[in-house]
Amino acid sequence: MAAVALLAACRRSEASSEPPSELEETTAALAPGQFPASLAAFGKGYPQDGDPCRKLGDSDTTANWIDDNSALVGCPTRESADALGASIVDTVDGFFLVSVSIQKEAGEQAKSLAKAGTFDATDTVSCAVGDPQVVEECAAGVKREWGPDRSTLVEVTKPDGSKRAIFFDGRTAYGAETAREDGSAGWRFKARHVEDRNVISFGPEHYAIPDEIVLGR
Repeated sequence: MAAVALLAACRRSEASSEPPSELEETTAALAPGQFPASLAAFGKGYPQDGDPCRKLGDSDTTANWIDDNSALVGCPTRESADALGASIVDTVDGFFLVSVSIQKEAGEQAKSLAKAGTFDATDTVSCAVGDPQVVEECAAGVKREWGPDRSTLVEVTKPDGSKRAIFFDGRTAYGAETAREDGSAGWRFKARHVEDRNVISFGPEHYAIPDEIVLGR
């Protein structure tokens, strides 16, 4: 009986010394929450740290989806990919690849800033939402040298309590956050510099944002 047990133990030892199959290696490499190396994932989560999706870098696998106007994000489930509200462009090893426009990405980061209360300064700006003749004062938060290109973000709280992030290169306004909920993805953004301020029209919304707020001078 002891000899049989010893023989079984030896067989188990011999089996465990065999090299793992390709399937076993792949399964081990793709543990839950772990991205395949081919996706060049980086960061601690997207859009916020701890979230299941991650931004993806340039690799042979992702090259077709990398461009200057969007960020490529990988998500482990369809649910987490759909939550980003952007286009799913491919799937790789069960991960969903999502192309997020730079403007939308900036908007997501703006929400994170607002939630954290990490603005450099706060002030008020003139705003008119709907009727351009009805001008009010809206609260605004400013984050300077904010993006990877050292741009500036101004988040305006509209009269109804909702928010709009507007993005600046130096003193020049170049875009605004869009949201699927209010249909702003199709709105036209226009800005002109008048004296010491940007006069901005974004769909039915109008803002006058002084250089002093943007530049901090």
